[in-house]
Amino acid sequence: MTQDLDNLLEYSVPELVQWCTTLGEKPFRAKQLSKWIHQSGVADFEAMTDLAKSFRQNLQGKACVKAPPIISDHVSKDGTRKWLFDVGQGNAVETVFIPEERRGTLCVSSQAGCAVNCRFCSTGKQGFSRNLTTAEIVAQLWQANVLLKADGREYPQERPVTNVVMMGMGEPLLNYSALVPALQLMLDDQAYGLSRRRVTVSTSGVVPFMDRLSQDCPVALAVSLHAPNDALRDHLVPLNKKYPLRELLDACLRYLNHAPRDFITFEYVMLDGVNDSVEHAHQLADIARHVPCKFNLIPFNPFPESGLHKSKAPAIKAFVDVLTQAGVVTTVRKTRGDDIDAACGQLAGEVMDRTRVKERIETAVPVEVLKRSAKFRN
Repeated sequence: MTQDLDNLLEYSVPELVQWCTTLGEKPFRAKQLSKWIHQSGVADFEAMTDLAKSFRQNLQGKACVKAPPIISDHVSKDGTRKWLFDVGQGNAVETVFIPEERRGTLCVSSQAGCAVNCRFCSTGKQGFSRNLTTAEIVAQLWQANVLLKADGREYPQERPVTNVVMMGMGEPLLNYSALVPALQLMLDDQAYGLSRRRVTVSTSGVVPFMDRLSQDCPVALAVSLHAPNDALRDHLVPLNKKYPLRELLDACLRYLNHAPRDFITFEYVMLDGVNDSVEHAHQLADIARHVPCKFNLIPFNPFPESGLHKSKAPAIKAFVDVLTQAGVVTTVRKTRGDDIDAACGQLAGEVMDRTRVKERIETAVPVEVLKRSAKFRN
């Protein structure tokens, strides 16, 4: 039964070396194994032809390469592809692939549900069920590469996924101990070999873990800002009550000392009559004078429970004009995959009925997680 076997998607390359050492294998065997799994997308040990036969036989009884079962696989009219993965006990998570001419971006989930409960996000309305394991995070990338290669299309690089954004379901930094090994696999040349500039972690502003990430695995950072002042952000992003804007912006400045890019990307969902006035844009321009950044404006994707509406085109244009005239690089995200509910803010998956959501938000950085994450210090 596979539940009794070690899922090798769980291990970073150094951890896989250590695991293989317990089998009496030399480190180079673990690196060969990692390339077969992550670069070639092979799960059958017998197909890993340059591994010693005795090693392959030993693996058969102790390990597996296993991704969560796929519940659904939908392709949008614009080419966006969304998978729904079954992660057990009534929970499912969504993963989205966005193809472009020169790159393929995979939007990866880190939790089943989300405890942050941003007002404009359908995932948050589902509540929080549990953190994903490292294997469940990595499996989304592993499975996407395997399935996309199998569809026969031409891709710009050897593997279809060239960029990963931790912008799917969940707050990645609240699953820190599973996130970091997953990021390390994405970056490792013996695994996926992505550059730090091509891997982005998006956070709603968990300040202590932003500081940890800057030391442990500084990839590109996107911050879900969505409001230019504390009063409004408290309303839209409840986590702001714990880590208000001043603390968040100071953390952004600290992160830039280690980041692979010289700017922070601020994500900003445009909500009609809520955060889209010219005055709001001027307040954001003030923020940009203190934190090197670019703004990614996101047209809101409505869902019934939100009670919110997408900003009108003239309001978005006026908003952009204020920022660009202030010298701030500003883009408006093109909506992709909205016909299959794969657009930003629409990922909901299926999670079980939750309790204690408010308590989880108020204690957003559990002490035990902080202790567990200490092992990832460089």
